[in-house]
Amino acid sequence: METLPVYHGPIGKDEGERRLAQDGRDGSYLVRDSDSVPNVYCLCVLKEGFVYTYRLQQDNAGSWAADATTGVQKRYFRQIRNLITAFQEPGQGIAMHLLFPVTAQARAPAQAHAGGRAPLQQRAPPPAAKGHKNKKGVRQAVDAGFPCISRFEP
Repeated sequence: METLPVYHGPIGKDEGERRLAQDGRDGSYLVRDSDSVPNVYCLCVLKEGFVYTYRLQQDNAGSWAADATTGVQKRYFRQIRNLITAFQEPGQGIAMHLLFPVTAQARAPAQAHAGGRAPLQQRAPPPAAKGHKNKKGVRQAVDAGFPCISRFEP
């Protein structure tokens, strides 16, 4: 995983969102360690001001899969690079196909912005999403089709 340019390591959800917000383009993506599940990674992609997060897991045979939209058949790949290449095509069961890699080497230094993080685009959630604010002020949108969606509120 360490040789994957879009792998950012154990940066946490908030820092991952900040890095995607810095890029700001729909289809920007990165991979980070899961905060809550050991030995699991998260593929995070930005769409319309929301960060969609998909768990990436390796099975006992060593194949990689992403937890995509409910109802979409899970696909397995020998290498994580192949999974990312497949998700660069539209219609693969994620909110937005992967367009712009946010690489760990090319990202801006982790400098604090006003309030500690850069705000994502201020847009309403997709019509199917419902949401609530958590303690950190992050809007958590819940959509049956997407495992985790969040954005920053002003």
